[in-house]
Amino acid sequence: MRLDSTPVAARSPRRVGGRAAAALVCAAWLAVVQVPAQATGPVLPADRLSRILHAKTLRVCVWPDYYGITYRNPKTQQLMGIDVDNARALANVLGVQVEFVDSSFAKLIDDVLADRCDIAMFAIGITPQRQEKLRFTQPHLASDIYAITTQSNRRIRSWADIDQPDTVVAVAKGTLHESVMKTKLKAAELRVVETPAAREQEVRSGRADVFMTDYPFSRRMLDNSDWARLVSPPSTYHITPYAWAMAPGDDRWYIQVERTLAAMKQDGRLLANARRHGLESIVAK
Repeated sequence: MRLDSTPVAARSPRRVGGRAAAALVCAAWLAVVQVPAQATGPVLPADRLSRILHAKTLRVCVWPDYYGITYRNPKTQQLMGIDVDNARALANVLGVQVEFVDSSFAKLIDDVLADRCDIAMFAIGITPQRQEKLRFTQPHLASDIYAITTQSNRRIRSWADIDQPDTVVAVAKGTLHESVMKTKLKAAELRVVETPAAREQEVRSGRADVFMTDYPFSRRMLDNSDWARLVSPPSTYHITPYAWAMAPGDDRWYIQVERTLAAMKQDGRLLANARRHGLESIVAK
């Protein structure tokens, strides 16, 4: 009797017999045509710089309420400021488009680490707390701390009047002023509010005497608020360097950004951008 040399998996269900045979044929067919469990798709470059060039888009986190830095004009809805210009300059060097992503100081670390943007560019103060999570460029700006009070406040006439009993000092949560003033204030009450707008409301309503800010934001208050009065420190109080922030690692991307910033300092583009927005006095040397 001659044995059938046809492979079992290739025989018809009727010749092998019953449901078992049908199952064998089905399994053989699936082994040939089955799609892998993980669907295949375009393979993205491993490093960030290559991904940016591949996508032809640079995603930049900004805080759109930062006057002179990354400020969205309420009438035109257009972003303007030194770091808007700087972001466009960086994108131009890379030969890509720039996409601005709204963020804030309170969301900064989460937004950068969650890959919602490739870089955060809104004059971010370099603080120890942020350095634990983020990677900063060399500073491009540096600012002292200033206070804003109302024109009608009779208690606060000079810087020395701030850190006194019964004085209430407002700061916005997540800003560098929160951590600095927690250390600096000895007698005054520190009130941490959720947003920069809330600190203004605290002062205007009289619930706080002053709120702390930096040079760019103080210019916004003086340029746009008839109720605001600036209180400046008599000497250096706490200079903070400002820079751009990225996720840790990814040396190729970091080196590219650092080279671009260094070139902008050397050829005058950074100073020109600062001068355009009245910030030349705080450009980092």
